[in-house]
Amino acid sequence: MRSKILYVSDLTYPARGRRYCDEDIFLTRELRDHFDLALCHPLDAVALMDSFDAVVVRNSGPVLHFQVEYDEFRAAAVARGTRVYNQLTGKADMVGKQYLVELSDAGYPVIPTTDSDPSALPESAAYLVKPKLGSDSIGLRKVSRAELTTLPLDGLLAQPLIDFWYEVSFYFVDHDFQYALYAPDPDLRWELQPYQPTEDDLAFAQRFIDWNAIDHGIQRVDACRTRDGDLLLVELEDLNPFLSLASTKDVQRAAFVTRLVSSVNALLSH
Repeated sequence: MRSKILYVSDLTYPARGRRYCDEDIFLTRELRDHFDLALCHPLDAVALMDSFDAVVVRNSGPVLHFQVEYDEFRAAAVARGTRVYNQLTGKADMVGKQYLVELSDAGYPVIPTTDSDPSALPESAAYLVKPKLGSDSIGLRKVSRAELTTLPLDGLLAQPLIDFWYEVSFYFVDHDFQYALYAPDPDLRWELQPYQPTEDDLAFAQRFIDWNAIDHGIQRVDACRTRDGDLLLVELEDLNPFLSLASTKDVQRAAFVTRLVSSVNALLSH
């Protein structure tokens, strides 16, 4: 008997610089070789999930657009003991961006972040203010130091605008590194190229994966390389990270699918 998987995605979400549908068409085609699989919109997941052995949440779009329904999905999955991939134990973007404040306060290599004291941030030409429950740059604002000091930060985060060299993303399945991609042009976030990480780069990314509380799932560590050569965490995407598989090599995609299948099987036997 093959396990039944409910694959959740919003194929029509108009992501900037990305086509969610292409990635999910590829992944569902590959996963059908291993599981009996059906695809549904995130708003249909609660009604359908009891007929499946596990729910795989992929490119479902920012849950901010359907926060009430997403909260109902989480509550129903926990109450029913539904196996969800990624596991709903994540401490990062899965539950908002408060973790950036906590990691910053704890001395992790994160862009300095506060939700209460702008004076704690280093001097910068400008600052970024974003909602704790935001995603995909929704609600992002650039403000001056003077504006920041008078801005109520209720439900918001503030960070200095970092003059960085490039952005780089590290992709993991469970706790295992799979591949890395980077955007050489800071103005073209999703124009990605293969990136060969150093041992220090991998140690940086692994630190955040090990900090998080997900044993079975896909995570993306987004970082920026400062002009001084350091890496700083931008975000840890542990809910539904876009994988940019079209920017990887054939051998990387094949290895990723193999590792994904073994991870989902591990969740099913958990």
